[in-house]
Amino acid sequence: MFVTADTLPPPSKTLMFLEGRAFHELGAFLGALPLLSLAPKGDGHPVLVLPGLVASDTSTRPLRSFLKNRGYAVSGWRQGRNMGLRDGVEHAMVDLVHELSDVSGRKISLVGWSLGGLYARQLAKMMPERVRSVITLGSPFAGHPKATNAWRIYEMASGRRADEEDTRFGGPLSDTPPVPTTAIFSRTDGICAWQGCMEKPSAGCENIEVESSHCGMGHHPAAVYAVADRLAQPEGNWAPFDRSGWRSIVYPDPTR
Repeated sequence: MFVTADTLPPPSKTLMFLEGRAFHELGAFLGALPLLSLAPKGDGHPVLVLPGLVASDTSTRPLRSFLKNRGYAVSGWRQGRNMGLRDGVEHAMVDLVHELSDVSGRKISLVGWSLGGLYARQLAKMMPERVRSVITLGSPFAGHPKATNAWRIYEMASGRRADEEDTRFGGPLSDTPPVPTTAIFSRTDGICAWQGCMEKPSAGCENIEVESSHCGMGHHPAAVYAVADRLAQPEGNWAPFDRSGWRSIVYPDPTR
């Protein structure tokens, strides 16, 4: 059967069970820190990191600490647990983007994990003059909202239907932001169907595949390195991720 965005099924129960490896991926991240220190350093521009569903800034602390050590002005989203797009959440994120860009006098980069990546894309569409780049980690922007194993949790947490898309917040989710955009995804994601986490090929956007769980993607060594590599690009001089050399072993060809 030909699979479309509307017929895309969620990941299998086997893959969902394998999400437990996220704990091992955190250990791998800690063990890989000496190697990750070889990642390019940043230029000090602000980076806002947005957590996934029912997660808080605690979940993104390893990634944020690493990026801070790479030279970025890193911020969490400062709203406690991400319980969905409840009243006030959108305005608080918009205000934070304004604050970070106004204080620094520079455009900011947005890094979003899962649901946080959906927010990042929409914020970039609303304020492209303030956003330098967008990086998503396992964010299901291109599939049906129920092509995940978390839609019921979303409905309970947010009090909204999973398929209730509010186009006032940045327009359709699948539309590509008008800034350089990187979608990091995994074919072994046990929460979100990987096909729905991929960007449409075009100039200024790309897909990077990692072999990771969904719940561990924010601290998986390969994903963390890719984030640092993408953020280190000079503003206005974006180029696709280079998979040559050793990277071809770590990063599968996303078009295969």
